[in-house]
Amino acid sequence: MAMNFDLSDLLAFRAVAELGSFRKAAESVHISQPAFSRRIEKLEGALGARLLERTTRRVNLTTVGRDFDRQLRQILDALDTTLLGIRGVAATRMGEVTVACVPSAVNYFLSRVIAIYHERYPRIRVKIMDDSANEVLIAVARGEADFGLNFMGAQENDVEFEPLLEEQFVAACRRDHPLAGKQQVRWAELAQYDYITVGKASGNRLLLDQALAGLPGQPRSMYETQHGTTAIGLVEAGLGVAVVPAMAMPSRDHPLLVSVPLIEPVIKRKMGLIRRRSSVLSPAAQQLYNLCAEMQTMTNPVILRRSKKK
Repeated sequence: MAMNFDLSDLLAFRAVAELGSFRKAAESVHISQPAFSRRIEKLEGALGARLLERTTRRVNLTTVGRDFDRQLRQILDALDTTLLGIRGVAATRMGEVTVACVPSAVNYFLSRVIAIYHERYPRIRVKIMDDSANEVLIAVARGEADFGLNFMGAQENDVEFEPLLEEQFVAACRRDHPLAGKQQVRWAELAQYDYITVGKASGNRLLLDQALAGLPGQPRSMYETQHGTTAIGLVEAGLGVAVVPAMAMPSRDHPLLVSVPLIEPVIKRKMGLIRRRSSVLSPAAQQLYNLCAEMQTMTNPVILRRSKKK
């Protein structure tokens, strides 16, 4: 018996199964909600089974729907792999890759990677979940993101951590600031100036507090932000000096900002790619993952040592 449905109907079902909302799913495949509903009804009618349970707040999969979704994902991934081998990622049906990333790695690392990725695969939409290190880890562990860029995850059993580089924390200041001309700055020197810090919810703040515990003469903050990128914005506005990972800073030719390595103590963090151990990335996501690994040489020169891939 011929099945009266097509690939668009299957992709519509996958969208609603993943997003749990007809409205969001319709937006993701760029059709109206009534047209989207008709696709689902058509698919259910062809299969002769209810795949979804609709409530006022959310759409849930039925028992049949969960089993169908599991098998459909395998089929669509196999289709992607086949198309990739024939014509490359640009020919695949996958339209989106989701990357979870700490904000400090977005501006001057991930943005460059994505620019190159878009040139190669203009049909693939990239969704960035920029959040705290802990939230990035959770998003990857739950499967809400295909993979992540983080400095947390190496100790998690269910997460694979591939180190990319090791970077030093630096003092971020304007070029007209008294510290800008120094080759390096001691932590104690920061106490002389208005200091901008990130809040205690930040993974970087936790790392710094642990490394500086018991150190006399620590700087006291005049301003506090949620993210390091916001702190850099306050630095650029001339409000003080901040401490951020080297990756968060622009290149040396920036007209206003400069990075100065911090010593006594030197504090570093290891940045890496994280993914669920049990997951298999789609071809489009795998290509972006690989590009992130390849592009580590594009990061800020203040980064001290790049980890060697095994």
